[in-house]
Amino acid sequence: MSARVQSEPFDIGAELRGFGADAGAVVTFSGLVRSEDGRLTALEIEHYPGMTEKALTAFGAAAAQRFDLTDWRIVHRHGILSVGEPIMMVATAARHRKAAFDAAEYLMDWLKSRAPFWKREIGPDGPGEWVAARPDDEDALARW
Repeated sequence: MSARVQSEPFDIGAELRGFGADAGAVVTFSGLVRSEDGRLTALEIEHYPGMTEKALTAFGAAAAQRFDLTDWRIVHRHGILSVGEPIMMVATAARHRKAAFDAAEYLMDWLKSRAPFWKREIGPDGPGEWVAARPDDEDALARW
């Protein structure tokens, strides 16, 4: 059970070795930098070291209790990430698949709306505005 923030890419296979060994279900999700309209070339992600890890750890522990997880992991990157690069991964393990799936969605919704990261889009003309949470991200979190 862990949360980590790092600048370097992560290896999903390595992250999952031995993960959830006693569970009946393991669910993983990894998010990538995307450019829906082709104008985005990179994404800059900032955070406050220490504070961010503490928030991710607390939320992961709350999710573990809420969904009766046997294991969980959050890895989130910071720095300047190009389109196509992985931003984050969530892994959940539980005795039953529904709990593992629900917990993974819960963590992803929280990461998108509440995790203490600041994101700025970078396009061909340089950095743009800092990105705010979108209403549909807030709606997804509100269902929990």
